[in-house]
Amino acid sequence: MISNIIKNVIAVLVLAAACLPANAQQAASVTVSVKNHRFQPAEIQAPAKVPIELRIKNLDPTPMEFESVRLRVEKVVSGNSEGIIRLRPLEPGRYNFFDDFHQETTGVLVVR
Repeated sequence: MISNIIKNVIAVLVLAAACLPANAQQAASVTVSVKNHRFQPAEIQAPAKVPIELRIKNLDPTPMEFESVRLRVEKVVSGNSEGIIRLRPLEPGRYNFFDDFHQETTGVLVVR
């Protein structure tokens, strides 16, 4: 009986492992800061065709809203804190972004 339970558990684990993606990609990590309502650096780079973890550090005491129409993302980041946006794998190109609370604050993500 215990032997059958162990066999069933092993079978379930093997089946679960088979359902996992065979070539899950490691996310590229990219960081941009906001200070004095300016992105630093204003141009950030990431590799193409891999997931991207975009970390936004808001060094200002007031909130900001990271927004990009082309990336289809928006995220409010409180003052003196940070937020993370997980992006799908992107094709090469330039992806503009801005602070929706201060629209003169702009930047670009360059994907190569």
